[in-house]
Amino acid sequence: MSVRDLADYPWDAVVPFRDRAAQHPGGLVDLSVGSPVDPTPDIIRRALAEATDAHAYPQTVGTPALREAIVAWYARRRGVPDLRIDNVLPTIGSKELVGLLPTLLGLGPGDIVVHPRVAYPTYDVGARVAGATPLAADDPAEWPEGTKLIWINTPGNPDGRTWSVAELAAAVRRARELGAVLASDECYAELGWDGPWSTEPIPSVLDPRVTDGSRANLLSVYSLSKQSNLAGYRAAFVAGCARIVGELLTARKHLGLMPPAPVQHAMAVALGDDAHVAAQKELYRARRDLLRPALEAAGFRIDGSEAGLYLWATEGRDAWESLGRLADLGILAGPGLFYGADAAQHVRLALTAPTERVSAAAERLHDGAL
Repeated sequence: MSVRDLADYPWDAVVPFRDRAAQHPGGLVDLSVGSPVDPTPDIIRRALAEATDAHAYPQTVGTPALREAIVAWYARRRGVPDLRIDNVLPTIGSKELVGLLPTLLGLGPGDIVVHPRVAYPTYDVGARVAGATPLAADDPAEWPEGTKLIWINTPGNPDGRTWSVAELAAAVRRARELGAVLASDECYAELGWDGPWSTEPIPSVLDPRVTDGSRANLLSVYSLSKQSNLAGYRAAFVAGCARIVGELLTARKHLGLMPPAPVQHAMAVALGDDAHVAAQKELYRARRDLLRPALEAAGFRIDGSEAGLYLWATEGRDAWESLGRLADLGILAGPGLFYGADAAQHVRLALTAPTERVSAAAERLHDGAL
């Protein structure tokens, strides 16, 4: 398979529902895509401006300041105190790494790439582009021989599933039995809401309680898009096994996959400031507290969603029907089928619309008697 064989971009199928929702007298409330709408914090914007004299090629490996900031951030925010700079590497957003990782690891026909049953579709796409075989399976006991790469997503997009230390450790043990790389997409780790994640930090696959003393074949992927409103900067990084990080670095040098120098400087500043992250989380919390009870009052059940940027909702009916009923209220959601065959009765609603629009959606749900 090649990129020429990919299906049409699935979000094109949502356009008719967007047009339908836009006809509402109160206007469209777009909760379909998790693209940040809040301003990029001033401290980060100033840092970007300071670094715009970028006449030389940027460093693929990342500036020393950025690599040290990533290491310090893992120690301070993720409970991973023992990384070195050769364990980390900046990327041009996280989606390109997710999509390219099977190829960069040299996978191909006959190799299996495991991903969650309900999942961001790029895990599947990346496997297919490399010529490998994607397999949707959540239980480590179901991961078969021949598996070369395992993706987990914690907290999950779209369902908010969050892996505990014990679950992560079990996944690591199984990956080691298979000789597979275990890559954990952790982009929503600052957004814990319910259960233990209301008070406890969400664990990383690199947590010493998980790794049993070895980071071999383990990768953690993170993005600043959500916690720092840097989606437009394409600011992310991967950390973990020094051998794999070194191999990725070599490949990325050949391919020219290097974050721009001003972005690298802005990332280092963003990673050193926790105040803006806490403030952004409170904005998402306020929107969540408006939207969740309104959806439940309108007959939706919220599944999972204990962490992350979305509410994973179902009426127990076909997602396209729910999408249409929401569109009649001027609300645009994302259909669960985009995230796997097991999600055909769910819709995903993002917390990234302005608070005023989320409030309008909540009022419509309360008044609309779906």
